[in-house]
Amino acid sequence: MTTLELYLLPVLVLVLLVQSTLLFIDAKKKQGFAWFWGLWGLIQFPMPTLFYFLFVILPHRRRQK
Repeated sequence: MTTLELYLLPVLVLVLLVQSTLLFIDAKKKQGFAWFWGLWGLIQFPMPTLFYFLFVILPHRRRQK
């Protein structure tokens, strides 16, 4: 591994942990399969966030109107 990769690895881990935590907390508030979103958020970035926005947040906003 190069030194750049060694510096980027902790940043990537931090981004995945933050994404996963935020998805889990918000999905729990909206009753939207919190464990699924949290685990998927740990695996990759940024697709879980985009899909969460499309399949949970937008329908939730439509139901409130």
